[in-house]
Amino acid sequence: MPRHAAFAEAPLPLLPPDAPPAGDEAPSALPLGPGQRLPSYIRDHRDRLRRRFAEGGAAAMPDYELLELVLFRAIPRQDVKPLARRLIEHFGDFNRVLAAAPARLREVSGVGDAVVSELKIVEAAAQRMARARVIRRPVLSSWDALVDYCHTAMAHRETEQFRVLYLDRKNVLIADEEQGRGTVDHVPVYPREVVKRALELNASALILVHNHPSGDPAPSSADIAMTAQVQGAAEALGLVLHDHLVIGKGRELSFRGEGYL
Repeated sequence: MPRHAAFAEAPLPLLPPDAPPAGDEAPSALPLGPGQRLPSYIRDHRDRLRRRFAEGGAAAMPDYELLELVLFRAIPRQDVKPLARRLIEHFGDFNRVLAAAPARLREVSGVGDAVVSELKIVEAAAQRMARARVIRRPVLSSWDALVDYCHTAMAHRETEQFRVLYLDRKNVLIADEEQGRGTVDHVPVYPREVVKRALELNASALILVHNHPSGDPAPSSADIAMTAQVQGAAEALGLVLHDHLVIGKGRELSFRGEGYL
């Protein structure tokens, strides 16, 4: 079925003509026509949120209000609070909204192309900022930043993702590549492809990273077996497997730190 243009977001609940809004809980208004101004209650609410963010930053705002600030740009001429609340209720928190796949986002009433695009832009910006703190830098001296980056990129995904971080002889991160995506509890990994890519990049060492959507970073027997296979393939070619990080929600597990390597 053909999609509407990005500016034609699905309408939110209409404003009853005989029920003027009261405070911040007012329902959404009809989309405005050319030359029409935002109703004062929507304009004032947006001004208040922007002022609170300017004065106190994100820490001063609950998730749904921070999400409203993002949605202002995607839907500039409607009340976005109901949509922000629906998104938080559907996915759980701000981070999971940003990390949700576009198809999953569109399951929420009121989400169209403009909303999906805006959310994915914010997600990409957050990941790029975190990645900039670790790429082309020695991993061992910026380990905390590396772990933070992995959490930003992977902790809130709903399916498993497998990444490989490739290092040079000085343990400088030279490449960060996604090797596969899977289901909620499995992602296929091919050890030969992992080490083949290391040779193509002239890498000397590598770090494996994957996430557990369940939130529990404890490795499965399949995780342990796969890591041993990659380690064997790497050692056969003179490569070093430094670690395998499993990213959960709020914490991570290091194979080397737990004695699996």
